[in-house]
Amino acid sequence: MLQAIGLTSTPRRDLPPLVDDLTFEARPGAVTALLGEPGSGKTTALRLMLELEPGRGVTYFRGRPLHRIPHPGREVGVLLGDVPGNPSRTVRGQLRMLCAAAGVPASRADTMLEVVGIAGLRDQRLGSLSLGMERRLGLAAALLSDPCTLLLDEPAAGLSPRERGWLHGLLRGHASLGGAVLFTTDDAKEAARTADRVVSIEAGRLVADQDAAEFARTRLRPRVAVRSPHAARLADVLGREARAAQRAVEIVEESGSRLSVYGSSCAEVGEAAFRHGVLVHQLADETGDTGAPRPPVPQARTEPGAHPAALEALAALAAPAAPRVPGGPAGSDDQAAAAAPGEAGSPSVPAPSASASAPSGTASGTASGTASGTASGTAPSAAGNVPSASDTVPSAAGIGRSAACAGRPASTVRRVGGPLRPLRYELCRVFGTATPVLTAAVVVAVSAVTALVLARAGGTPQTRLLAAWPQLMPLPPAALGAGLLGALAFGEEYRYPALAADRGTVPRRMGLLAAKLAVCAGLALALGALAVTADAAALELVFGRGPLHTPGEWASPAASWAGLLIGCAWAGVLASGVFRTATAGLAAVLAVPLMVVPLVRKALDGPSAYPASGLAARLRGLAWAQWPPEADRLILGALRVMAQPVGTALVLSLMVLLCAYGFTGLRSRVRW
Repeated sequence: MLQAIGLTSTPRRDLPPLVDDLTFEARPGAVTALLGEPGSGKTTALRLMLELEPGRGVTYFRGRPLHRIPHPGREVGVLLGDVPGNPSRTVRGQLRMLCAAAGVPASRADTMLEVVGIAGLRDQRLGSLSLGMERRLGLAAALLSDPCTLLLDEPAAGLSPRERGWLHGLLRGHASLGGAVLFTTDDAKEAARTADRVVSIEAGRLVADQDAAEFARTRLRPRVAVRSPHAARLADVLGREARAAQRAVEIVEESGSRLSVYGSSCAEVGEAAFRHGVLVHQLADETGDTGAPRPPVPQARTEPGAHPAALEALAALAAPAAPRVPGGPAGSDDQAAAAAPGEAGSPSVPAPSASASAPSGTASGTASGTASGTASGTAPSAAGNVPSASDTVPSAAGIGRSAACAGRPASTVRRVGGPLRPLRYELCRVFGTATPVLTAAVVVAVSAVTALVLARAGGTPQTRLLAAWPQLMPLPPAALGAGLLGALAFGEEYRYPALAADRGTVPRRMGLLAAKLAVCAGLALALGALAVTADAAALELVFGRGPLHTPGEWASPAASWAGLLIGCAWAGVLASGVFRTATAGLAAVLAVPLMVVPLVRKALDGPSAYPASGLAARLRGLAWAQWPPEADRLILGALRVMAQPVGTALVLSLMVLLCAYGFTGLRSRVRW
């Protein structure tokens, strides 16, 4: 049960709020449509439910608000607009990253690709997907963790009739297993045709909350659906008789053989056709364009051991459904288009043989035990290996409900929890694109060239020479690269609803923050080691051993170098988390040497009245166990690094950013 109570968006300047005191509910086992004209506040209402938009009101998902659910990503599946992932990430890599975020096995990604019929596109980049394939990917992401509730924003926008039929069949299968489905639309006919309940809003306020049959009867225009091989002649006859009788009749030619007559009745149309000898194949009253029963779905092959709940849902999908509204015709243009092969705008697929009607292996690992998710596999079309919109059957595979949803057998989707879940997500996010490799390549190249120029000019200490750090530059190339990787650590958590709705992956949990800091620190150290190694190799190759010599003290410069890199990476992580943009994270990295360091240097200038000499010996006396004398040098080196202006500035900046990060997290949790 989804209950939205008093949803109100933040008022705009001199304008009313987009959503104003909106209250409704979406029941389990039913499909609910949120209907409204463009700009009526449908998307804002969904964002308020997911706590992605500031405002007032509360939404209960089975009795609990989203911020009170331990793992909301397992409770709510979300599809808002396009997939906002990195365009260079592959389809499979995107789903594997979301699997790690939701705490489900990585194999679930391949299963859901089979279910939505884009298994053949697993290696395609997100930026190369068509609208229909991208919508299928969004549905796969929404269904990954077997959620009880689906929130979809305009899921059928821009799709062909065939793809719309597939989509609504999938949503119907989810609801038949006890799940709650809420989708937005601006098409009243689509809402009446596909939903069990229609919630109408206008200017952000509730207008009506009705069953689909009542909605169609009271808010859609009645008409007469006529099919005739002589449709044009019949339209001319009806028009002439209406003008002669001075009646207001509207005749719409919807296809070559179909007419929709508004303002008349079946008796009047039939008598006019009889008088003029026009052959009629179909004559039926309709309450709006409510469509026809869904055509039977070919039965997919099932694997042994599938749950009865999944099999029942698949059987429900395969069985013809009753019309939503009494008086519907035996067919509609949309359904006829869905049945016609080679429809314009939809890729055609050669008809597979009966033995290839469903791929094996899609049953294992799906939710609620599984039926196969495809009826004709994912046969590529002749144009670019893109599967047809009708080559997959919306099945129960991957959309089973847990026992708490509908009293069915518990979901068989194995949960992968524990403290390593954020680390798995972060590793998938970082290495799912070529950004770290490209950054490392650029940093190593720039660092080596800079080191050669400094060695050619002379007068640069060896520590700065190996770091490729001229006096004029605020930071060496490796530190800038580490800060850039840190600044890119946040971003998808705010742009992807499946992540933003899950408080376990939103950057307000210390587990995710620790994982990001650990991964960024490792990347920074690896980047620094690569840069120093490349600089030393370039110097020895060009100048021999002239600029290099064996250092007498290496621990303190190494600790200083590591601290600088990690500090820059962490500053980028925290700043991008606070300001929710990678640009602000990189700006914070540059602000440390340009703004904070001069202030710290000015504060530290001048002799100290009480020097801190002998601190290491006093710390040894306070310790429970005696450490070896060699540890004194490491402690002194660390203190020396901390005493430097850059080290002090980094520590102060990190403390400020960490406090700001915690403050924004606490502020975002304020609810009423």
